[in-house]
Amino acid sequence: MIGIDLELSSCVVLLAGDKSASETTAERLRAEGCELLLAQDAPQAMAYLEQAGLLVICDHDPQRFAPVLAAAKIPVLHATPAESTGSITLLGGGPGALDLMTLRGVRALAEAQVVFADRLGPSEHLALLAPQAKIVDAGKLPGHHKLTQRQIEAQMIQAARDGAKVVRLKGGDPFVFGRGFEEVAAATAANIPVHVIPGLSSCITVPGAAGIPVTARGVNTMFTVVSGHDPLGEDQLRQLTQLGGTIVILMGMGTIEATVAGLQRVGMSRDMPCAIVQSGTTEVQSTSHAPLWDLAAAARAHSNPAVIVIGEVAALPQTLLAQASGASAEAGALLEAAS
Repeated sequence: MIGIDLELSSCVVLLAGDKSASETTAERLRAEGCELLLAQDAPQAMAYLEQAGLLVICDHDPQRFAPVLAAAKIPVLHATPAESTGSITLLGGGPGALDLMTLRGVRALAEAQVVFADRLGPSEHLALLAPQAKIVDAGKLPGHHKLTQRQIEAQMIQAARDGAKVVRLKGGDPFVFGRGFEEVAAATAANIPVHVIPGLSSCITVPGAAGIPVTARGVNTMFTVVSGHDPLGEDQLRQLTQLGGTIVILMGMGTIEATVAGLQRVGMSRDMPCAIVQSGTTEVQSTSHAPLWDLAAAARAHSNPAVIVIGEVAALPQTLLAQASGASAEAGALLEAAS
């Protein structure tokens, strides 16, 4: 195996080293028929030392195991560690409900060693989805960032350079207002392998969960997704109004009064149907319907995360309810007449 003719079958071998660095050596020792004791740090190796007949040190920093080497009264071999570069996976976690995450995303989390998690999406389920991973809270609230974007990128790159499989978990889809491409660019510049796993975006799934289609035959043929993080400019408001399609606003609760006033100012009907869907797809989902002129007032009953829908499609669920109510009333009148 390593240039020395040793009979290792049935030998108890203590393999000391970082898991990613020593994984290949572990596979080769198992193929030789060894019984392995694995230790990733010196205290763990010291605890196993008396049980082993051979000590193999395989680590990028073998000096970590100097106390073990000094205490060993068994043969010691040094193996070449594997390359330490890991990878980064950008994962869209979907709108919030656990069962709306993709199967590919679930597999990535199950294999992850470090997860940088946003506050949106299924982050509350990480103990189940990524039981072996170190979890780094990278969530951002308006005006309060635990880590800046550059700090997140630097820490992800360092973890990957240390050999870890890193997952960057974001709510929705990483390329829809998620700064995902910035992180792809940072990883690429650092020569770190990077992968993207798309997620279900809240711009479609959250209205859908409230019964609102973003497009509907005979009603509209387009929809526009807008970031409401900052107030929209006059030209943007005018162009949105002239398009005549559905407007879906993400991160828009803080600027909703300016949005409502601006859309009316550039000519949108004050009676345009609108809706707000809070915590869409989750067990605590709530929805309010209001005309444009009353939308800001309706928003006071909601908080983030919420999706704002402006357009004729916002009234469609209520139309169905009215039809169902009318059908029930008609059926009741027929039954009464028959009796």
